[in-house]
Amino acid sequence: MRLGATLAHFSAAPPRPTAAWAKRLVEAGFESLWVPQIIGRGSLVPDPFVTLAVAATATAGVELGTATLQVPLHHPAELAHRILSLQIVCGDRLTIGVSPGSTRTDFGALDREYPARFRTFEANVARLRFLLDHGRDEQADLVPAAVLPPRPPLLLGSWGANVQRAAGEFDGWLASGIRRTPDEIVAAHERFRAAGGRRAVVCAIRLAGMDDLGPTGDVLHRYAEAGFDDAVVLIEPGGPTPEQVRALYPPF
Repeated sequence: MRLGATLAHFSAAPPRPTAAWAKRLVEAGFESLWVPQIIGRGSLVPDPFVTLAVAATATAGVELGTATLQVPLHHPAELAHRILSLQIVCGDRLTIGVSPGSTRTDFGALDREYPARFRTFEANVARLRFLLDHGRDEQADLVPAAVLPPRPPLLLGSWGANVQRAAGEFDGWLASGIRRTPDEIVAAHERFRAAGGRRAVVCAIRLAGMDDLGPTGDVLHRYAEAGFDDAVVLIEPGGPTPEQVRALYPPF
């Protein structure tokens, strides 16, 4: 199992300088860097496109991903254009995690319809996928076919029946380590694999203080034994150092 880290944190403390933090995480041995899309929850989580572009120029050789982009908050052509733009900076290191969204305040901040998020996700992700595959559709011409890069992997971050959908229709599944317990996550992972799922990533395993080191080490080994491909930690200000966290699950 690979170990990644979240570039942002969720506390009210000021955001970390992206370039310096990305470099430190990579130097500590983390193999991927991830950013969520969060807006309107009272603390500043930097924009994922800006953050990953900076991280791409500050690092080399590590995967860069969104965990996750809330697709209903965007127009699909605008979102496709932003992803294509980010690919210019990140190249083949980019992975895109998408979701219908889960928090009403994010939708309220942008005046989007929260109850309609699943229906909007269905329509928007279909068009987004087509634009990333072809560069154009009947309404938008974003990039000439001759220079269209390969579509980055699309991972679905969601729950319930969408775990099986992630297995059948996406390149992988993102499980939230904040919203679910390890027991729930491992059980859902079994359903994902039974449905033929490929890559499974558990995200945002939160460490807020030194007391979290021991329990986090235990849960990382549990996810590895369950067969997860990746685990992504979220180190809050005042928490342990990247080096201490990386030592919980050393690379082979």
